[in-house]
Amino acid sequence: MLNTILGYVGLGLMFCLACIGSAYGTTIAGNAAEGALKKMPEKSSTYMILSAIPATQGLYGFLAFVLWLGKDFAAQGPLMFGVGISVGLVCMISAIRQGMVSANGIVGISQGHDVFTNTLIYAALPEFYAILGLVGAIMA
Repeated sequence: MLNTILGYVGLGLMFCLACIGSAYGTTIAGNAAEGALKKMPEKSSTYMILSAIPATQGLYGFLAFVLWLGKDFAAQGPLMFGVGISVGLVCMISAIRQGMVSANGIVGISQGHDVFTNTLIYAALPEFYAILGLVGAIMA
């Protein structure tokens, strides 16, 4: 019974933490975009793209959640708990940090600098670790 509980808690944490991180990350970037719109409203599509990037970690958490629904939690509960909390934390932290990178890029663009491409590249770095977390969840 304890194994089953641990497995489902791990499943919930993986999904929940990933979504919390995406919510924070998109909010951080969205706040910067809102301020940047006052300076350069013609760049709103650029701001929107950069603000949406941290949302992918929530999608990774959801995908891993759906893929795990067929697992045997009674036999693998502790493993599922460990993997679930690990993947959830990686996705949460990477989404928050990615939101910060995106926010800095948005501010730079609003100040007239041509940093959109560089910001996308820098924002892809924390994304890589979220993808590794997703791969780890799939392999577990």
